[in-house]
Amino acid sequence: MPPAKKRTRSYDSAKIRDAVLAQFGHVRDAVLTLTPEQLAGPTRLGDWTVRELAAHIAMVTGLVGRYLGEPEAAKQEVALLDWPFATVTAADTVDDQTKSFAQSAELAELYARAEALYTARVPQASDDRLVTMRFGGMRFADFLVTRTVELTVHTDDVNDATGIGVPYDKQALAACARLLADALAVKAPGGAVEVRIPPYAVVQCVEGPRHTRGTPPNVVETDPLTWIRLATGRTTWAEALDAAQVSASGERADLAGLLPILG
Repeated sequence: MPPAKKRTRSYDSAKIRDAVLAQFGHVRDAVLTLTPEQLAGPTRLGDWTVRELAAHIAMVTGLVGRYLGEPEAAKQEVALLDWPFATVTAADTVDDQTKSFAQSAELAELYARAEALYTARVPQASDDRLVTMRFGGMRFADFLVTRTVELTVHTDDVNDATGIGVPYDKQALAACARLLADALAVKAPGGAVEVRIPPYAVVQCVEGPRHTRGTPPNVVETDPLTWIRLATGRTTWAEALDAAQVSASGERADLAGLLPILG
């Protein structure tokens, strides 16, 4: 796991708290209208059905309130920019937990529980409280930013599987795009390539001559959702180039070998 030496971007805690709840609400309102046939349909996530995907979204959001009800961690062990690289280690466990969780109750009840815990415990929680999450102690404010990634990425999975057009909260989308962009800069430190994800993020990465002024010689630019799909393996670099969803100029502006970022 690459060390998170890059200075962590600051996030507005109040906006992140609202964004998590807003995106959760968008998903809840949409998935609870799906028919049994739609819920039984496939997704791009292995053998998960739409129902299991929807349950996973309730599960990962419910962790926010659940962790706040547990004893505080003794020390911080996971920085925000460590999290994207740790997720791959939990894939099998998450798969098992999701399938079990999906069978535990109806979706409406799972979503109601998650929302109740969130609204009861989040407003008074300190940003600096250390929650014991899957990979160790983590600042609560940082853990909330990871929920914007979970919610945004899986909202896109729901839309891909069902075509129901769940909207994206702008703050959640922005935080997700920014965290994954910053993770790229951690994975490939340097200043030879400028990656632009308007209107949310610009980062420099990849070893080589550092750009200082004028137009950078190596530039990658794409929209937030395409970037998120690239960073999470939902699409490949070649597919995005072929579809003209990403532009890349300069001899070093090929990110294929660095993607995906999130496991």
